[in-house]
Formats: sequence, structure tokens, C-alpha cells
Amino acid sequence: MTIRRSTTSRAQRREIATTRTLQRKISGTGRTAAGRQRADSIKKTWRRLVGAGVVLLLLSILMVLPWRWFAPPTSAFMLREQLFQNNAVHYQWVPWGSISPHLAIAVVAAEDQKFPVHHGFDFESIAKALDETRGRRRGASTISQQVAKNLFLWPGRSYIRKGLEAYFTLLIETCWPKRRILEIYLNVAEFGPGVFGTGAASRQYFAKPAERLSLWDASLLAAVLPSPKKMSVLRPSPYVRGRAYEIRTWVYKLGGARYLADI
Repeated sequence: MTIRRSTTSRAQRREIATTRTLQRKISGTGRTAAGRQRADSIKKTWRRLVGAGVVLLLLSILMVLPWRWFAPPTSAFMLREQLFQNNAVHYQWVPWGSISPHLAIAVVAAEDQKFPVHHGFDFESIAKALDETRGRRRGASTISQQVAKNLFLWPGRSYIRKGLEAYFTLLIETCWPKRRILEIYLNVAEFGPGVFGTGAASRQYFAKPAERLSLWDASLLAAVLPSPKKMSVLRPSPYVRGRAYEIRTWVYKLGGARYLADI
């Protein structure tokens, strides 16, 4: 009787051990399958994100690249003026060869003196703007950044807009030569309420074509760029006149139009 119980007990223990082993294998197989499903799900998510990123990259390049050769018919700021402000827009494209060299150097002297040498961002000016705590604040945006904002974006200081501005600035600096960047800026910058570009501004304020602008004319136009809706070219305030004189001084210090000879 004792031997039988022992044999029975051993058989039962073997059966229990075998059952537990099978359960562990089944459980491990289940966990492995669940792990594989999670891994597959993560891979699919990454593929979708990468695919969406590639599509957005291609779309943004298509938004920027054509204007290397073609004149933009409008800009985001012009559309905003027409659609949301219900204001008339004056805009006439002028090619680089028909723009006064005085205007090109005056705008660079006023807005972005390191334009010929930087790659879209003036980090020294950005650091100074961040550290500035008193007095009249001066922006640190380069001409390339302003082109990105005026052509594709909207006014404002949100982090989203700033991030998009930085992204489009990199695309612009990659896809366009420096001269093209400045040419487009001179054509889409706002010089007064609803007056965009040197073509419209030279006719509106000086009754002459853009190629005949004098250095004083150009300095006045460059002086109002920081706030064209508040500052006036036709009725310049003492501040605007003083800034125009200052811009002329900077132009002379830079060496005049020769400063931009290599762009």
C-alpha cells in the first residue's frame, strides 16, 4: 500500500509539473505575441510619422523653390490685408536690375548689416535682443527671416510662428541665392498701409520708378520698415528723419552699394 501511494504521488507530481510547464509556455507565448504586436504597432506609427514628415517637407519645398525663378503674385501679408482687413493692396513686381542700388544698401544697412555673410540668422543680434532690458527695443530678425514671415506666415510672436519662421528661413537660404532673397524682400516688404514693395512705394511716395530712387528716398523708405503702418514716408516724424540720416551714415560706413557687389 505504501509503495502504491508513493507511486501515485510521484505520478501526480509529474502531471502537475508538466501542466505548470505547459501553462508557462502558453503564457510566455502569449506575452511574446503581445510584445510583437506592440513592436509592430510602434513601427507602423513611426512609418506614418516619417511618411507625414516627408510629405510636409516636399510640400514646403514646393512652396519655396518656384520663387527662385518666378515673381510671387502675392504674399501672406498681402492676402491678410485684403481678406481680413478689407484694405486695398498696391503691389508691382520690380526685377533686381530695375531697383535702385541705393535702396538695396539702405535696407541692408537699416535692417541686417550682416546679410551678405550670415546663413539666415544673426545669433549675435539675437543674443543682444534677449539681453536688452531698457530703451527702444530693436528686432533681431534678419532679412531672410522677414522674407519667410512676410511671404508665408502671419504677424505675431507665438512659438509656433517663430518655429515655422525659422524652418522657412532655412529653406529659403538653401533654395535661393542671397541676391534673390534681397530682391524678393524689396518687393514684398510693406512701406506703408497697403503699399507693398519698392515698385508701388516709389510711385506712391516719390512719383518715380524704383530705379531712380535717390539715397535720401531710399533711406526714408528703409526708415519706416520697422512699423510701416505707424511711420510715414510722406510725412516723416522727427524720429523717422533722424533714422533716415542715421541710415545714410551706415551706408557710407559700409562702403555704399559696393558692399553688396558679391551677393
